[in-house]
Amino acid sequence: MQTKIQKWGNSLAVRIPKPFVKEAHLAYGTSVDLSVDDGRIIIDPHSGPEYRLEDLLKGVTQRNIHAEVSTGEAVGREVW
Repeated sequence: MQTKIQKWGNSLAVRIPKPFVKEAHLAYGTSVDLSVDDGRIIIDPHSGPEYRLEDLLKGVTQRNIHAEVSTGEAVGREVW
């Protein structure tokens, strides 16, 4: 598929057609990594660190745990 580079403010932009967005599992606001390899522009979805609850809970100690936080009385149909 061919497309044209367009001006966007002081930068240049390329629109990513919907079929490409869908196949690459992209969405509005998705962070991507840009790189150039042998004159080709490569766009990769940014994959940040993966967190597991078990690993995060291992970092909780008596020194860094905080007390319960009161959010006040229920004002609607809250479960708590």
